[in-house]
Amino acid sequence: METARVLVAADKFKGSLTAVQVAERVTAGLRRVVPGVQVETLPVADGGDGTVAAAVAAGFERREARVTGPLGTPVDAAYAVRDTTAVVEMAEASGLQHLPAGQFAPLTATTYGSGELLRAALDAGARTIVFGVGGSATTDGGAGMLAALGARFLDRDGKPVGPGGGGLAELAEADLSGLDPRLTDIDLILASDVDNPLTGPKGAPEVYGRQKGATEDDIAVLDAALAHYASVLGPEHAALPGAGAAGGIGYGALVALGARFRPGIEVMLDVLGFAPALARATLVVTGEGSLDEQTLHGKAPAGVAAAARAAGVEVVAVCGRLALPPEALEGAGIRRAYALMELEPDPALCMAQAGPLLERVAEAIARDFLSS
Repeated sequence: METARVLVAADKFKGSLTAVQVAERVTAGLRRVVPGVQVETLPVADGGDGTVAAAVAAGFERREARVTGPLGTPVDAAYAVRDTTAVVEMAEASGLQHLPAGQFAPLTATTYGSGELLRAALDAGARTIVFGVGGSATTDGGAGMLAALGARFLDRDGKPVGPGGGGLAELAEADLSGLDPRLTDIDLILASDVDNPLTGPKGAPEVYGRQKGATEDDIAVLDAALAHYASVLGPEHAALPGAGAAGGIGYGALVALGARFRPGIEVMLDVLGFAPALARATLVVTGEGSLDEQTLHGKAPAGVAAAARAAGVEVVAVCGRLALPPEALEGAGIRRAYALMELEPDPALCMAQAGPLLERVAEAIARDFLSS
């Protein structure tokens, strides 16, 4: 019988385990049942929060920069570098995690720090930048990011407009002539798991504004302000897939920085070296906190499963909560899913005990798929 070689390529369980911790717990559970099993771990991410951590786990060097947070106060943000490739995660600078509990700023939160983080990557010598966008506290169309990189956004009196999406309603002139000239010589890849346009019923304010504290009135203000902003910068980019990602930062990157959009998980699998790891595997374990309808639309487990299926390698999934029927799992290329809530149905307890529960789930996988 061929020696089993397991590749653990799972995303984080949000709120309980990082992707690295998921890989450690799955490995421990597998080895409790099959002590000698070969396990390779490759924590993955889809461009959202956790993307830099996944790159570091794959051998990138972690760097830090002090940048402007979404509320205008300084925050420490990490990015990752290997050779001339950098992985920059906008949530590190402009993410919801930088807002104090219960405090939102839907009209004024800025992506300025994301631009500063991109500049840090340029300073580090990056020629290719994977720009993971998701988890933002912002809806400013990337105007703050562009301002940090040298653009100027002026009102009728020639003064800079206020921060955030709300200020863009006053925009009269966008001057991009001062953008950092190094941007023309790099490959900037916009990596996201969402393909929304900038505005409208599927746009950034309407679809994602509420999770950033926006009221219905705020959403209307932001949608109109972003539409006006796009009319000044270039309306043809506003409908492109990914323009609405992370509060419209995708639009800013597409219209002014020459970025190209790719599904986040595809980009990250390339960057992390998934294909050679997959070639060594006889079984892949993927997963994330909740396997649900969203998983099927560009989330990490779906990307991992699609690549594994194309290579003829069997895939099982681990998750906290399973909300997909067997036929949906099968359609995604996942042979079977193991949910922690099957062992502990209380959600709070399940999250608190996620590590030990995941080890028990991995033991079940070993018995079902690795024991002769």
